[in-house]
Amino acid sequence: MSDVRKADEESFGLAKDTIARGGIVVIPTDTVYGIACDPCNTDAIARIYGVKERPRYKALQVLMASVDDAAALGLDLPSPLNRLAAQFLPGAFSPIALARGDSPLATVRVAANGARTQGIRVPNSAVTLAMLRVTGPVAASSANKSGEESAQCVDEAVAAFGDDVDLYIDGGATAGHVASTVVAADPLARDGIEILREGVIPASVIRRAVHMNGGGLGA
Repeated sequence: MSDVRKADEESFGLAKDTIARGGIVVIPTDTVYGIACDPCNTDAIARIYGVKERPRYKALQVLMASVDDAAALGLDLPSPLNRLAAQFLPGAFSPIALARGDSPLATVRVAANGARTQGIRVPNSAVTLAMLRVTGPVAASSANKSGEESAQCVDEAVAAFGDDVDLYIDGGATAGHVASTVVAADPLARDGIEILREGVIPASVIRRAVHMNGGGLGA
């Protein structure tokens, strides 16, 4: 029987304990429901990939209560993503941070050229932020089987995962099934950024923001 709890301080504490012991939890965000775990626990991360049937080449994001939490995780936002983050976070904006060599995260991606990267996000949801302040940062992906529509409510997540998830936090229905917009810095690309996934925030809005403040954020 799936363990579904209403979003409150008690269930947030239970989520913290579940994640600390290597469990996986479904949580509400401002976009879609997510499936989350300890971002430093390789076994828990592997469970998320297995439950979702997600290819390992597809990265997991790290959700946090404040962009200021990134530094403690060994992450830095390059220009112009640092200024975009100041404008769009909290919100449906997922910038790709650069990971330092001392980052404890097991979700960091290492490219062929040695670049170490990690997508991050600060959800614009009072419920999610309250939970993250209790649990700390979590590794997360959308709560759905790979290739299927993202869960908009906890019942859809339960239908997708059943007892394969240790705990479900019910924060009510989200606004839709569309996820966040993922953006990387690329000095060789148009506007100095690359839109890796267009989501809730249109690419045109992101690009317009790059050129605000007298000639662009990267100036």
